[in-house]
Amino acid sequence: MIKSFCTMALAALALTACSGQGSDAGNATAAAPVAPIQPPAGKAWAEMVVKTPEGGYRMGNPDAPIKLVEYGSRLCPTCGAFGQTGMKPLENTYVASGKVSYEFREFMVHGAPDFAPALLGRCGGEGPFFPILEQMMVAQPQILPKMESAGEFQKTLQGLPPAQVFTAWAERLGYIDFVKQRGIPEAKARACLNDTKQIDALAAMTEKAGTDMKVSGTPTFFLNDAMLEGQVTWPQVEQSLKGAGA
Repeated sequence: MIKSFCTMALAALALTACSGQGSDAGNATAAAPVAPIQPPAGKAWAEMVVKTPEGGYRMGNPDAPIKLVEYGSRLCPTCGAFGQTGMKPLENTYVASGKVSYEFREFMVHGAPDFAPALLGRCGGEGPFFPILEQMMVAQPQILPKMESAGEFQKTLQGLPPAQVFTAWAERLGYIDFVKQRGIPEAKARACLNDTKQIDALAAMTEKAGTDMKVSGTPTFFLNDAMLEGQVTWPQVEQSLKGAGA
């Protein structure tokens, strides 16, 4: 399943516009403001990170009345712009209040190249997940130029097992050194790139999102299970959060 999926996605590789949702969408009627919710003693909501049954990672109050889910790609410039402008206020204002939880789910919109940062970004588990995610988005200006001639590079990898393909992409894009600098040893990073269980899980999550959730581009946001049509920037998403009572 992995081989066919990756080649299918690479056929339409496009990094300049990752999302198929380009228009602004109106918000629903504003909800009443939600009162802040205090975290457990000695804790901060942003420090509370868990892996969800859907395969994403969620930050914040597990019982938050406002739940934001993003399907994103770590190589998508639109996702990168959201991460660079929205992650800090989302975490420091909305998640910290206990009103909002934020979950990130990987969506392999570019096929094989996306697996490399996704596998490595999940390699350290819950603790470093969101710091590494944000830092990968911030580092996009240094990473994305290495995606030039992506199709030609992928042709050189034809016939290789998926794990070897993803390792080759990780090396080309510099992601192994990137996570080494953030506390993940090289041996562990390479083991994560060869983790067939994780590879299958990422492919299944992407397939399910496309089939069941009608996700077709990145970033795609859901607020309390409702897709935020056409909303891909932090100001747009923040407006919806406020409209939901955050």
